Amino acid sequence: MTATQEAPPQVTEPDWARCVGCGALHYRKKMARNLGVCPECGHHHRLTAAERIAQLTDDFSPLGLSVRATDVLGFTDTQPYPARLAKARSATGLDDAVLAGIAWLGGHPIAIAAMDFRFMGGSLGAAVGEVITSTAEVALQQRLPLLVVTASGGARMQEGVIALMQMAKISQALAALREAGLLTISLVTDPTYGGVAASFATNCDVVLMEQGARMGFAGPRVIEQTIRQKLPAGFQRSEFLLAHGMLDAVVHRKEMKPYIARALDFMAA
Repeated sequence: MTATQEAPPQVTEPDWARCVGCGALHYRKKMARNLGVCPECGHHHRLTAAERIAQLTDDFSPLGLSVRATDVLGFTDTQPYPARLAKARSATGLDDAVLAGIAWLGGHPIAIAAMDFRFMGGSLGAAVGEVITSTAEVALQQRLPLLVVTASGGARMQEGVIALMQMAKISQALAALREAGLLTISLVTDPTYGGVAASFATNCDVVLMEQGARMGFAGPRVIEQTIRQKLPAGFQRSEFLLAHGMLDAVVHRKEMKPYIARALDFMAA
């Protein structure tokens, strides 16, 4: 190429995203403007903790909790636990699978803790348990409502019984808020399973769930293999759980912020 020749223009592919619900292709920025909901089929795609907080709140200040998981059991499966933690931290920019802080929602201050499924499947370990518990304690001290957004595969197996202890720890913190007359809201997103579903996800005053989200203890395939029966259609989906009394409401993502704001208005009245 001579000095007078121009380099060929760089052609970049449009940033497209394929809906996992119906397979339709959408421009990623358009999907973002639609809050991650497919315009064709209404499938609610997963959000990061930061995206979730940005959608739900008007202003957010992180608590600045520096809590990091450690390998107390010396656990190794296909790779050492510290290597998995390092990989997750590098990929997400988070210390662990939760982001917490104080926010404003509909003119009301709240404490919020949002889980992030990208970090080891949003698994509940000692660090996640400590952050959510600390957020509840801040809510108690400042007499704020607490909003917990769940997205998790359950307790973190690399921490064994230490992870399981977090279920009781967080539940006790929620009980303290309840005794103080402070509102606790659980927003269940897809997926929420295992020890998280069996504890604080369903242990709040108000339990909301996004349309089409899944929640349960074990997955449907495991249950079918165990009981040797075919499960009913829609099993563990939000609409099925609402019909069977597990939830207070199923809410479209576009309506979630005003729905929670109305609940806060009611409690403040």
